[in-house]
Amino acid sequence: MCEDDHGHDPTGIGRRAVFVTGAAAALTLGSVSFASAAPRERRTRTVRGTLPPGAPDFVYVPVEVPRGVREIHVAYTYDRPAVPAGTQGNALDIGLFDERGTDLGGRGFRGWSGGARTEFFVRADDATPGYVPGPVRPGTWHIALGPYTVAPQGLSYEITVTLTYGEQDAVPRPVYPPERARGRGRAWYRGDCHLHSEYSDGRYTLAEIAELARAAGLDFINSSEHNTHSAHAHWAGLAGDDLLILLGEEVTTRNGHVVALGTEPGTFVDWRYRARDNRFGRFARQIRRAGGLVVPAHPHATCIGCNWKFGFGEADAVEVWNGAYTPDDEVALADWDGMLVASVRDGGRDWLPAMGSSDSHRSPDVIGRPQTVVLADDLTREAIQEGIRAGRSYVAESAKVALSLTASGGRGEHAGIGERLRVDRDTPVTVRLEVTGAPRCTVRFVTDQGVLFTGDPLPVSGAGTVEWRTTASYAAYVRAEVRHETAAGPLPGALAAFTNPVFLGR
Repeated sequence: MCEDDHGHDPTGIGRRAVFVTGAAAALTLGSVSFASAAPRERRTRTVRGTLPPGAPDFVYVPVEVPRGVREIHVAYTYDRPAVPAGTQGNALDIGLFDERGTDLGGRGFRGWSGGARTEFFVRADDATPGYVPGPVRPGTWHIALGPYTVAPQGLSYEITVTLTYGEQDAVPRPVYPPERARGRGRAWYRGDCHLHSEYSDGRYTLAEIAELARAAGLDFINSSEHNTHSAHAHWAGLAGDDLLILLGEEVTTRNGHVVALGTEPGTFVDWRYRARDNRFGRFARQIRRAGGLVVPAHPHATCIGCNWKFGFGEADAVEVWNGAYTPDDEVALADWDGMLVASVRDGGRDWLPAMGSSDSHRSPDVIGRPQTVVLADDLTREAIQEGIRAGRSYVAESAKVALSLTASGGRGEHAGIGERLRVDRDTPVTVRLEVTGAPRCTVRFVTDQGVLFTGDPLPVSGAGTVEWRTTASYAAYVRAEVRHETAAGPLPGALAAFTNPVFLGR
């Protein structure tokens, strides 16, 4: 129900409408109405309701905003009843759409904080992190609720909407970070492309991320807040000649997450669809039209809604290693290797490069563990993206670890990571890996036939060179893994680094 300041229900919110949008099913409640008021006055309405188990992915609360409003403030709470072991409790996300509507991919998006905040505000000159400043125009706005999980008892919520009346301040002109930093020409550049701050569900400030990125030896980072681009306009003062800041989003659907990497400033990518809705291709193309890369994140993560279910046909790369190395990363690595094997059927021409990122949210998450090290022509957005797209990269647990993987033939032929050594099937090939910063780690060479070489542990200095000889008929590709010592059992140790492949053959 909805109550005004006197406890009445002027909106008839009990009359609800259920409809199906262009994507997931949605529930729309009756409108919350406000009358006009004098400048500096505040008016408040409270909405209460209960969502049953199996509620639609999104529930919209329409708010009729009259002329003369300066600020919209929303606060909400919901109950968290005890549930049996193994049963999901209540979790309710929240966001806001303005008078331009809630159409999928439309222009009405004004912010999303998921479950990270209990209140937010929007006005012309400012907004809570996660939300976008801009004019507060009259019309029907929508509070968007996302019942992420609902307990068997249902999810009871209360939303309080407060309008402040008065003249609006000017909308600030956004300033974005430059698309170029002072590079070293063609060189290996280190980056972390999956990070979170207070602009979504992280605890780091943007300034803390920039400071920690520099301390981790990174050359570039990518802004990737959950389902919002609101941080884009706040990075400019933190970039510099030594740090390139790309702009993007972690598009967080109910069927997996995808990082939009290096999109044009101000690009918002909608997330309100599932794999069965057949909408992902549309938004993958939007990411690319905006100059970004499509990178499915942590595809085998075990959190609810995190496991990737959209397939990889639209991907430009895949995040194989996410944060501290765990069993789901080992599964992702094996799955990616299976995709490499499948690509051999068409000569390796259509293969998917791998990446690694920290997905850092708060201390003690380590920014830059892991990091993607990219061979790029310069430290620019386009050059970094081209290096990632081409697979000229490896993933390392820190800036201490450096790799060089090459393959060479008998007549001076030479290829590096992400490249092809064009030799006949039976031509002898020498694969060479140079490693630094990996004490007591073991080198493995992995091919389409599996692990075909395992070296002795590297010395305590962490530096060493490993060579292996093969042919294109024996190995269609070779990639390197550098692993820590195995503590116990038959499984290999956690990764210190791994490379994208070098392909062998015509």
